[in-house]
Amino acid sequence: MDLIDYLRIQAHANRLANHRLHAAMRPLTREALHAPRTSFFPSLMATLQHILAVDVYYIAALYREADMAAQYDAVPSHDDLQTLAPAQAAADQRLIDFCERLDAAAANAEVQLQRGDHVQRDRAANVLAHLLNHQVHHRGQVHAMLAGTATAPPQLDEFMMPSEAHLRTVDMAALGWQEAFVYGR
Repeated sequence: MDLIDYLRIQAHANRLANHRLHAAMRPLTREALHAPRTSFFPSLMATLQHILAVDVYYIAALYREADMAAQYDAVPSHDDLQTLAPAQAAADQRLIDFCERLDAAAANAEVQLQRGDHVQRDRAANVLAHLLNHQVHHRGQVHAMLAGTATAPPQLDEFMMPSEAHLRTVDMAALGWQEAFVYGR
């Protein structure tokens, strides 16, 4: 497997994990979503909001949109999962679309990240690796916080291997995806 295929699979795995996580969280009340919890961010919603805002920023940077910082600042503060989940799904799809068009030249192209007092420059593949790691890190925090609710944390780490297709059949169907497209290249 080459880097481009790996990044494409990771982008799809990211979407699958968010889909599964949000589905598991749907039964939670507003109070449970906003309840103080032990983690880097003080609640489930605050953590999900952070994931979304950071995704918007980095995805805008990958697309070379000059207003990436403004997009980050403009992400609405979602009060519930019914509004956050579709916004996250849209960000996830933008990431998938970016990775679907990725080739070696684009993976090695410079991405400029506005950082307030300077512009950070990194290769697109490095930015993608950072973003995907960031998403896994904070989804893991949400997963841990869910253990303190009435909702069981869902399985989130079975999306990388083609041999585990039977574990994601329902999610793949819900997203309208085919195993051969995501994993068969």
